[in-house]
Amino acid sequence: MFKKTVQSRIFQDLVDQIENAILEGKLKVGDKLPPQREMVEMFQTSRGSLREALRVLELKGLIDIKLGVSGGAVVKAVDAEPVVESLGLLISHKKVTLNELAEFREGVEGNIAALAAERASSEDIHGLKKLLNQAREYLKEGVSKRHGLLQVDKKIHVTIADIAGNSVYQFVLRMVQGNINRYYESTPLTDLDTMEENYQDLCDIVTAIEQGKGTAARSLIQGHVRRFNRYMLKKQQNSIGKDSP
Repeated sequence: MFKKTVQSRIFQDLVDQIENAILEGKLKVGDKLPPQREMVEMFQTSRGSLREALRVLELKGLIDIKLGVSGGAVVKAVDAEPVVESLGLLISHKKVTLNELAEFREGVEGNIAALAAERASSEDIHGLKKLLNQAREYLKEGVSKRHGLLQVDKKIHVTIADIAGNSVYQFVLRMVQGNINRYYESTPLTDLDTMEENYQDLCDIVTAIEQGKGTAARSLIQGHVRRFNRYMLKKQQNSIGKDSP
């Protein structure tokens, strides 16, 4: 499976060979890599270079290094969590602005909604309407249930991505929705009018998807993202104004 490393780039060659073996399925989830002493001989490299390469592979989320007599390097299932955490750090350190996030979401979620309108089954529509019913119940209870409404809103966006049936879109949207709460926490919905407007947006989007109107679904969800972004920016500016001397 492995071959002698290229001496001019030993470290990267070690990483590349093991990574490729995992990605090509030669090493599967749960498989243990050979003991380090055997890999040192296979690669014709030093133990230090091998250990460093294994640490990089662990940071990439490809292997899990277990300690002890029965330990060793074990191939892991690909996990999106490190990527989600990285986006979360960018957001929390204000490296991603509200406008940048909204601009990105408009393009991605517009495409997702259009695809969902083409591909939604009756069962999919039933699932979306159940979520709308949950949102309506939160709305009836007023501002005190704003966080519940926002959580259902997120579920609807993610469900629409699932209906679109594109795994790349599903992953990207889950990553964004998994971190967007950082903005909600700093500038939460605080008035009933905005909650009602948000709920009506969701109803209109689901209706367009149910009717198979891809262009309308795209436009509606983009308008929903833009409108909510304007609201968040306004709340953010008002919050800054209150904090100013």
